[in-house]
Amino acid sequence: MTEGRRIAEEYLRLGGKRRVKIDDNQQTVRVWEADPPAAEQFWHDRVEGLEARRRREVEFFLPSINSP
Repeated sequence: MTEGRRIAEEYLRLGGKRRVKIDDNQQTVRVWEADPPAAEQFWHDRVEGLEARRRREVEFFLPSINSP
């Protein structure tokens, strides 16, 4: 398991609501619902400061908006 996947799984375990959209090799994160405070703090502390490549790796393991 990669570090990015571990970070994404912990964020989701904390109740994180962000979802990833991957379209034509462009990856973006969407937020429709507010995260619980613990997940929001985790994202701020552990994901926002990552270099772009590592952050994309974490985002890749979020649930996709294209899947149920």
